[in-house]
Amino acid sequence: MTTMYDERATVPRPTHGRKRPRPSPAGPLLALLWAGAAAVVALWWFDTRSVVGLAGWLTDAGRIAGLLCGYSCAVLVALMARVPLLERRIGSDRVARWHAMAGRYTVCLLVAHVSLILFGYAAQDGSGIVRETLSVVLDYPDMLKATAATVILFAVGIVSAGAVRRRVSHEFWYYLHLLTYAAVFLAFFHQLSLGSDFVGNTLAQAAWYVLYLGTAALVGWFRLLAPVRLNLRHKLRVESVHREAPGVFSVVVRGERLQELGAQSGQFFRWRFLAPGMRWTSTPYSLSAPPRPDRLRITVKALGDHSASVGLLRPGTRVWAEGPYGSLTAERRTSRKVLMIAGGVGITPLRALFESIPGGPGEVTLLYRARTAADLALGAELESIAQWRGARVLYAVNGADGSRPQFTAEALRESVPDVAGHDVYLCGPPAMARDLYAALRAAGVPDRRIHHESFEL
Repeated sequence: MTTMYDERATVPRPTHGRKRPRPSPAGPLLALLWAGAAAVVALWWFDTRSVVGLAGWLTDAGRIAGLLCGYSCAVLVALMARVPLLERRIGSDRVARWHAMAGRYTVCLLVAHVSLILFGYAAQDGSGIVRETLSVVLDYPDMLKATAATVILFAVGIVSAGAVRRRVSHEFWYYLHLLTYAAVFLAFFHQLSLGSDFVGNTLAQAAWYVLYLGTAALVGWFRLLAPVRLNLRHKLRVESVHREAPGVFSVVVRGERLQELGAQSGQFFRWRFLAPGMRWTSTPYSLSAPPRPDRLRITVKALGDHSASVGLLRPGTRVWAEGPYGSLTAERRTSRKVLMIAGGVGITPLRALFESIPGGPGEVTLLYRARTAADLALGAELESIAQWRGARVLYAVNGADGSRPQFTAEALRESVPDVAGHDVYLCGPPAMARDLYAALRAAGVPDRRIHHESFEL
């Protein structure tokens, strides 16, 4: 069993106090995004004096859809930029859901824009839809670029659909997803050259340039320059690899001045190990121990080709990391007592929190769910931490006959009698997390005290 460092010798005992949680910027940000959409509609409203006839209604509806689609494209890319304010304060899972929702809006608006404009032009010219489509694509300025952008966005949208994404590799989905940048770039020129709301409107053009250049700046800084600076400065390499349980390995990564990263227990990095067969894949793994000035640790369960290769890494392998990300940290805590519930490899971020989150004796409890006792990764470390800080560790494993423990409100109250007065940190498989969330709410735990991050879109 791995012990990366002796906890009692190197980690200050967590204090009893707690900080007042910082308010989430989610509400103000959503209000700002909707205000931007309203401003886009206002641009059309003030630029349109009247709408006459079927062709006019179709064309103007297409204009509105096109404007909103262009705005949604910028929002879509900004949500992909991994801005720390969003990733750490709002939560990577919520930002990912917003991105997925923005993607669906973008594709729907794109379909509406293309269809309405083409049918409107066809009605106006009295021609067939096929002939009008060929005329628009081949004769109008920047339309070939816009057509290429449309094809890319449709392809990304199809592959991102749940039923399709489950059948393709993560690498294929990831690299196709990156083509969104190319699509937005290609469509930008079409919007300014053909959008009647921009032609001759210097203020609207300037606002559109600010929107898109600002988005490009976020992507350039947080997805390109910041990771390059991090890895050049901190020089990360694999120090050692340890087997924790069947198919579960811990990787200790050594680096320089890692305290400058500002990483916290409960957060994760996106890791790219520069080893054969692994260098082209960037995968999120949570810290499984509090970060140190010279070392970080992750614990990985073999669930696919990439994660299975982690156990074969050799000391000295160079590591490319991005982060830290995630908001499943002690800052979200609002009450004196804390309950952590982990399922399977979901123990990794909660193990780090279990060691470092503030709390006195009897105020911190960890409930760990696994199939068998052999699957309880990091168990010895958990017992050691519980002993020196006066915390509790409870285990829920399958019975000898394979029966699974039932997580009900009654079972939770029996294990933690005052569970309604706890902050609950939850990390595990999606189905387990959904069941536990319902049980916690039934047990009286307020929604604001249930802290969970999930990356299943």
